[in-house]
Amino acid sequence: MADPKDVERPAPPAKEPRDWAGALPDKAPRSAASGPPSADAGGHGFMGSELYQKGQTVHNKRIDGPFRRFKWLVMLVTLAIYYVTPWIRWDRGPYAPDQAVLIDLAHRRFYMFDIEIWPHEFYFVAGMLIMAGIGLFLVTSAVGRAWCGYACPQTVWTDLFQHIDRLIDGDRNARLRLDKAPWTASKIARRLSKWSIYLVISMATGGAWILYFADAPTLLVDFFTLEAAPVAYATVAILTGTTFWLGGFMREQVCIYMCPWPRIQTAMLDERSLIVTYKDWRGEPRGSVKKAAKNPDQYGDCIDCLQCVAVCPTGIDIREGQQVGCITCALCIDACDKVMADIGRPRGLIDYATLEQCEAEAAGAPAQPAWKALLRVRTFIYFGIWGAIGAAMLFALGTRTHTDLTVSPDRNPPYMLLKDGSVRNAYTLRLRNMESRPRDMEVALTGLPAGAVMWTDAVALENAAPEQIIAVPANETKVVRAYVMLPPGTRADAFTFRLTSLDEQGEQDVATTTFAMPGNE
Repeated sequence: MADPKDVERPAPPAKEPRDWAGALPDKAPRSAASGPPSADAGGHGFMGSELYQKGQTVHNKRIDGPFRRFKWLVMLVTLAIYYVTPWIRWDRGPYAPDQAVLIDLAHRRFYMFDIEIWPHEFYFVAGMLIMAGIGLFLVTSAVGRAWCGYACPQTVWTDLFQHIDRLIDGDRNARLRLDKAPWTASKIARRLSKWSIYLVISMATGGAWILYFADAPTLLVDFFTLEAAPVAYATVAILTGTTFWLGGFMREQVCIYMCPWPRIQTAMLDERSLIVTYKDWRGEPRGSVKKAAKNPDQYGDCIDCLQCVAVCPTGIDIREGQQVGCITCALCIDACDKVMADIGRPRGLIDYATLEQCEAEAAGAPAQPAWKALLRVRTFIYFGIWGAIGAAMLFALGTRTHTDLTVSPDRNPPYMLLKDGSVRNAYTLRLRNMESRPRDMEVALTGLPAGAVMWTDAVALENAAPEQIIAVPANETKVVRAYVMLPPGTRADAFTFRLTSLDEQGEQDVATTTFAMPGNE
């Protein structure tokens, strides 16, 4: 049988200089510099009038290269962080949990090593989310969908499951043959073995998630002894199912149809953003090595080996231009560079490049290093905003106190007029001790006339004084019912409760409120 690469094609017309746009047929591959693919483009490009295209199983080929090795590194690091983090211990003293990262919903706390976030400090969480969003914009504007190609959870788990496919079924050609083979006992055994590994990984994924919300060793024992809360089992079941189905079967369909990011990211790309692109002015027209040897001036560097398609985890052909299925993982660069090295041609036929660089290279300018595309005003603006938010959060963390006071006056009745003419108001005080140790705190009255006193439900009226000392447990908010009384013949409007920790830190907080009495309700 004749080699398909050697099948004769119509020779392109001679051109001086080369004008690849005029040489390409209607369905000819195009580079990313040529703009988005047309509505009738093949692969996972834009599908024209179709809203959904039936999924085709993608069996990507194993490849080695710098981008594949970097992808391995990111996958191992992210999976290690996800599965191992709940088991890391962190000593916060005898009054706080020793889990390094813990979302303690029962006590409304978030612990991350030495950082402890309370409900009233939710702005730190909001700040982290804003930084994550701006960081995503920064990465996309600089290097395209690198997040999708390397660190997105869907990508990481899909990559892991694809390696399981190779382990059980073999590399690409073996898997293609197995798909077409009848359902024999051997094929069923392979499928069940592979799906069982999928299921174990998926259960471990769901199980690891719930360990972030309680003490990991304790919850693990409770889970397997059927003593955990029902919500734990429901959460594990849902995450197991979604991981098994999305990572094991839907895969690229999630990136193409379910995820909105491929559509959003196009608004952040411009002619100076780095993207993975096929340089058609160098590669076209395509021809085998033999044909190129016979007619060196009529064929480009692309030998139509389809290795770039074979290694793509979403099954697209990068030579058709930018497509919604391209996650910028750059495995096609590894594959193409390997082929170019084997046939003695320069690397970079598929490479990271910007639209400006593509146009300059097509006009005869030398190729520029990819890192130079990062040195642009837009990147620095994004990075500056991202860094400013991070610096502000670090400053807020470094200067925040671990003592807090809130005051709520009673509204019904607003005051009580006593027999001797004195006036009493009642308040609810919330004393927050954000240290992992109990502390004594002094509550004092300021801004009231002489003779004003305060007492609480735990302090008798006979021991009323302008200051009271209250013990607050570690990592807790103590609610105190306080009473403030003005002597007869005095008046007051606004005044302040001052809270002071009676330790070496001497932290203070104040809360201003009003004093209700006849004539100023």
